[in-house]
Amino acid sequence: MEQPLPQLNPRERELVALGAALGSNCKSCVEHHIPLARQLGLSDAQIREAVELADQVRQVPARQALLAATQVLDGASPPRAADKMACPGRLDRPAPKCC
Repeated sequence: MEQPLPQLNPRERELVALGAALGSNCKSCVEHHIPLARQLGLSDAQIREAVELADQVRQVPARQALLAATQVLDGASPPRAADKMACPGRLDRPAPKCC
């Protein structure tokens, strides 16, 4: 059987899986993938960094919804697509898409 995602090594695949688990708000998936990441030799610092990045990306829609609500309440028109903030950690600059 062909290995899924053959361009990624097992550690990279596990970080992707952990990010997806966080992105889908799946508690049991997160609890499953953190020990697997440790078994593959990832340090807690590496896992924590991946978790924090996944959380930043996961929060983008909430920040955009809050921005839209604030703009509507302030009487402004919704932002154009090119003006939307998207990339986590870079809220000071507009970006047309995430990361």
